[in-house]
Amino acid sequence: MAVIDTTRTHAATGIIGDAVAKFTAAFTAWFDARATRKALSQLSERELDDIGLSRADISRIGIYH
Repeated sequence: MAVIDTTRTHAATGIIGDAVAKFTAAFTAWFDARATRKALSQLSERELDDIGLSRADISRIGIYH
């Protein structure tokens, strides 16, 4: 059975490579938070209440992390 190791870190590539890596990570985090906010905004008030959230909580997702 073949195994793919996805936890390995990449070698340092210098200042430009680090900047690109940080930008990519930040963009990915922003995009994930955006997708989460979009999915949560489509839930009803009752569904949000079931998971302990309100409409006001949705806009704060991804801001502090």
